[in-house]
Amino acid sequence: MRSLRAKFLALLCGLTPMLGCKSKEDPPPPPPADLLQVPSPDWRDQIIYFVMTDRFANGDPGNDDQGAGEYNPQDEARYSGGDLQGLLSQLDYIQGLGATTVWLTPPVANQWWDPLVNYGGYHGYWARNFTQMDAHLGTLEDYQRLSRALHGRGMYLVQDIVLNHMANCFRYVAYEPDHVDRHVVLNTGAKPACGPSQAPFDQWDPTNAAHRQAGIFHWTPAIVDYQNPEQEMNWQLADLDDLNTSHPAVMTALKDSYSFWLREAGVDGFRVDTVFYVSPDLFKDFLFSKDPAHPGVLEVARSLGKDRFLAFGEGFASDKPFEDTLSRKVASYMDDPVTGEALLPGMLQFPLYRTAGDVFARGNPTSELAHRLMNSREVFSRPHLMPTFLDNHDVDRFRAGGSEAALRQALVFMMTVPGIPVLYYGTEQGFTGRRSAMFKAGFESGGRDRFDTSSPLYAFIRELTALRKAHAVFRRGVPTVLRQNEVRGGVFAYKMEEGGEAALVLFNTSDEETLLDNLDTGLPEGQSLTLLASLGAGAGDVSVGSRGRLSMKLPARGVRVFRPSGEVTPVPPESARITLSNTSGGTVSQDFELSGTAVGVSSLKVVVDGALGSASEVTVGQDGSWRTLVSVASMVDPNVQHSLVAWSEGAQVLSETLTFRVSRTFVPLVTHEDPANDDTGPEGRYHYPSDVSWGSNHQGDFRRVTLLGSGNVLKLAFQMPRITTEWNPQNGFDHVAFTVFIDVPGRTGLTVMPQQNRSVPAGMDWDYRIRAHGWSNALFETRDASATNEGSPVSPAAALEVDAASGTVFFTLPGALFAGRSDLSGVKVYATTWDYDGGYRPLVPGTEQWKFGGGEGATDPLVLDDTPVLTIP
Repeated sequence: MRSLRAKFLALLCGLTPMLGCKSKEDPPPPPPADLLQVPSPDWRDQIIYFVMTDRFANGDPGNDDQGAGEYNPQDEARYSGGDLQGLLSQLDYIQGLGATTVWLTPPVANQWWDPLVNYGGYHGYWARNFTQMDAHLGTLEDYQRLSRALHGRGMYLVQDIVLNHMANCFRYVAYEPDHVDRHVVLNTGAKPACGPSQAPFDQWDPTNAAHRQAGIFHWTPAIVDYQNPEQEMNWQLADLDDLNTSHPAVMTALKDSYSFWLREAGVDGFRVDTVFYVSPDLFKDFLFSKDPAHPGVLEVARSLGKDRFLAFGEGFASDKPFEDTLSRKVASYMDDPVTGEALLPGMLQFPLYRTAGDVFARGNPTSELAHRLMNSREVFSRPHLMPTFLDNHDVDRFRAGGSEAALRQALVFMMTVPGIPVLYYGTEQGFTGRRSAMFKAGFESGGRDRFDTSSPLYAFIRELTALRKAHAVFRRGVPTVLRQNEVRGGVFAYKMEEGGEAALVLFNTSDEETLLDNLDTGLPEGQSLTLLASLGAGAGDVSVGSRGRLSMKLPARGVRVFRPSGEVTPVPPESARITLSNTSGGTVSQDFELSGTAVGVSSLKVVVDGALGSASEVTVGQDGSWRTLVSVASMVDPNVQHSLVAWSEGAQVLSETLTFRVSRTFVPLVTHEDPANDDTGPEGRYHYPSDVSWGSNHQGDFRRVTLLGSGNVLKLAFQMPRITTEWNPQNGFDHVAFTVFIDVPGRTGLTVMPQQNRSVPAGMDWDYRIRAHGWSNALFETRDASATNEGSPVSPAAALEVDAASGTVFFTLPGALFAGRSDLSGVKVYATTWDYDGGYRPLVPGTEQWKFGGGEGATDPLVLDDTPVLTIP
């Protein structure tokens, strides 16, 4: 049987022509006469820069305001003024970063303002006409100039497209499937007009009998159950009018519409929005149809000389740790799971996105990322064609909940593993706002242009893109994980291999110094390793030790990227030795004694789970024996395997590794019974948004709050009347955000509650703050915190669990937050609820679909329900 790696490489090149594998001897093609149409690149070698055009650069202020009340750069919901001419003017900036491709949001004619939701279509996903340019962005000639300019630089253009829906032109306030003309609200106040202008999509009105008969749209309400396949495929996503893609006229129009942009604008790839809401079979027609009158997109691309046209889908789904059900759903849009037929060449790597964020930003065990990286080899046939990313326009920015040090590590990871790296605009400037503008007149710009090529992150990313371009092993190689930490953030090591070339990538994802011990590199002992890139002090070339093992200290948030030089030098004989009395600790329930012997050292450190900062110093006796007590106070998960090693830094010698597990139980320390239905704000005058997804579920109503402890580990249990998952949240709950303040005795904290217009109750200040909702889970300390600033992110974040049956959300805070304490006595907790969507959900005096009502958001507390200050005895 062929090895996994051999099968993987066969899939990459021999069985997958859409990947475009070429021999290294093939000469580059001559430049075309007209730069509008150029041959496809090898997409494995590309680096994508993703821009939301309206928020990137304003080159023509004359097209900003179309007179429909849709333009206001101070309002996140309205157009800010970015356009294609502005994008064209900043190509030096983008190319200087190392990007080779620009991906832009849909440029098509859009619904500018939707009064039913009080939001605008500046983003481009609410189309009125798939074959016309939106007037805010420019003309077709502007788009052609951009395309030619990119191609003239050896760069490429990816356009965002939508197949599932168009603008919101009607909605249902009630639904009778047999009478779809009833209970309809027509969006007559929409700007610039109500309804698509393009045939056949202009047959959009369910109250019109001829339109209903035409069947171009599904006459359905908004999805309320994302687990229901019928709703997922045929109901409206957030009230956006759902196209009947099984209708031949619809598919013909979609193929013709997007072929138009291939022919007229020379686009080189498509990002396909919301693919989970159309059938995978759709892509057999949309991409591969050989109908001479209405060919598939890939057929049109080939006729234009683009033999490797890239189409990648957006399937917003990510698995919980060590699961892959949703990953396989993503994969089903790349290859038919029954017939094996190729569908979309690639899909956005949402599973890897979530796990990378959990590990780098939130401090989860690195074993989660090890599983996800290796699982991608198993599940996806073309991982090298799956765009990888750290954030985008639909999710919180990485820096909204992760430190800059964590971001730098995540960027190194993205640039050294399979996939097409995607940089979301503004990442290189440290943006925290999801859709902030890069130009000074735009939304949340701070009144200045942000195209700073001297910024530290811009320079860092430029170095990483150069690294990826210089070494094919990162662009085309196959990963093998060498080391992971099952317990916490810490060591994560993998080897990339391709065509006889290899590289080692080593991380310490912890905020403290970590020991990498006894790493089996698979390289010959004495092999010299050349440093290619690093984060953290003390980096340099190293050599592999005896038995092909590598051991070293890695600084907090450190990274080392090595390449074997080919030079081998003899390894000197060991002058010291450390042994353990046993090699397995089994399962323990309390602190245990460890002992051993040592030769050639007078003292050593016992390092548990790689954490050097908490390693205990042990003196070696004159007879060479030593013993110490290993504390397990902060270890509570019986499902993870801990490890320890005895180590002498001076002698550079380690023992073998001992593994053990800890079985402990949590004990209730404080229980608070909270009144029912008091989720109405501090004065009882707030009410939920009017959208039916809130209903009468009282998602923000505490019913019981329990604080539990085990050693110095704190678990919070919030029992609510109901857990909802209306919007398919990755954390297992939605329509509520928890903000929790922790006061550690003996420390000086803050009283202000960032971004909530309030201070914590008298008698406490906070040292740590949890902010979590369906798509984020962040922990902050007080450094840099203020009334407007959340503070500085800390990892690891609280572990999050949901028990939907009992309506309980759990947060477990690591014992490291309470270092120096053997228990939790005196710790104070104060918890609040609200909701969060790129920021705390707005509060307005009246009633709106997506905003809380009954108060003034600029001054009134953003608190639905809260607890008293709970003090652990």
